[in-house]
Amino acid sequence: MVTYKDVLAANDVLKNVVIQTPMRRDSYLSEKYGANIYLKQENVQKVRSFKLRGAYYAIHNLPQDKLKNGVVCASAGNHAQGVAYTCQELKISATIFMPTTTPQQKITQVKFFGGDYAEIALVGDTFDESAAAASDYARRESKTFIDPFDNPDVISGQGTVAVEIFEAAQEEHLKIDVLMAAVGGGGLISGVSVYAKHASPETKIIGVEASGARSMQAAFDNKAPIKLETIDKFADGIAVQKVGQLTYQIAKENVDELVHTDEGLISSTILDLYSKQGIVVEPAGATSVAALELIKNDIKGQTVVCIISGGNNDINRMQEIEEKSLIYEGLKHYFVVNFPQRPGALREFVNDILGPHDDITRFEYIKRANKGTGPVLIGILLASKHDQAQLIERLAAFDSKFIDLKGQESLYNLLV
Repeated sequence: MVTYKDVLAANDVLKNVVIQTPMRRDSYLSEKYGANIYLKQENVQKVRSFKLRGAYYAIHNLPQDKLKNGVVCASAGNHAQGVAYTCQELKISATIFMPTTTPQQKITQVKFFGGDYAEIALVGDTFDESAAAASDYARRESKTFIDPFDNPDVISGQGTVAVEIFEAAQEEHLKIDVLMAAVGGGGLISGVSVYAKHASPETKIIGVEASGARSMQAAFDNKAPIKLETIDKFADGIAVQKVGQLTYQIAKENVDELVHTDEGLISSTILDLYSKQGIVVEPAGATSVAALELIKNDIKGQTVVCIISGGNNDINRMQEIEEKSLIYEGLKHYFVVNFPQRPGALREFVNDILGPHDDITRFEYIKRANKGTGPVLIGILLASKHDQAQLIERLAAFDSKFIDLKGQESLYNLLV
């Protein structure tokens, strides 16, 4: 088991290696939630995530003979960058396995940080498939596998985020009521919670999972880690099917509450952080801030620290993120409507169905038939979410059998 002394030992090594990232009070979020909200910005770390801490400390602690033979890791991106950076610094070779679904931006960054010392292998559709391939390769080649989370040294390294948080709190004479961190495999939340419960036992520790990948909650419910059958990979940095045995044990002992946020709320938070505070975060990095919306009634007047765990967001994903945000905010809607197949029908629809400031973002006949009407996929952007009820009424009058794709995930994925 990892103790706070292990975290302090890691901090002694890492304090001259990593950036001591800022912890700042965010006036916008503080006003929005009626609390003192502080952001611990690991998105400005050297590899733009906290993962450097655990990767460096774990590799640094290997005996010389294992270092000479090189290391292997598996990662959706951020752990890979931490390993790549470390191997470039220590001049040792690394073979890095990444899922084929990893955003190109993260792959490029791994190559940049690792240089000639990092070889990349894209294997599997999920992190877990990639990790299995990496473990097999490490055994065959007698190389050391650097687990992204279920490793005592990795956990200790990640826990140094909490050391910096409580040092900053002491300097500012802050009593931290709530500390929030993202949960994927559990390396960050276990390391942070171990130290936090030593430094401030009364601080509430909340772990935040993506709704489509609640592997730690599944472990809590099962009383042991269990593999989820499927996961949503939107928040790829925390899209893990099965948490570690060690991270589960530590989290079960120290984490006070687990919550989960859906991809729409995460997307809105990403856009909000960028537009209002100029902070660039990836989906996994935004989860702790997104979860403030879920606990807003419980934190009035309290001091809350949210760890922004990473900022490796692929700019090519922004259109997808904006789309998910608009749907979550109730502004964008998709319908299947039986539509007259004649000239002027679209003009009449715009005049009779849409509000004066609404817009059609998509119009596509799904199937044309030799009859008067055909099914159409229509995307509508509302000026206000409060206009939705009236829109539904007008649509029902236009076509009583129209289909609202909200909540119909399979149909939405097929058509949109």
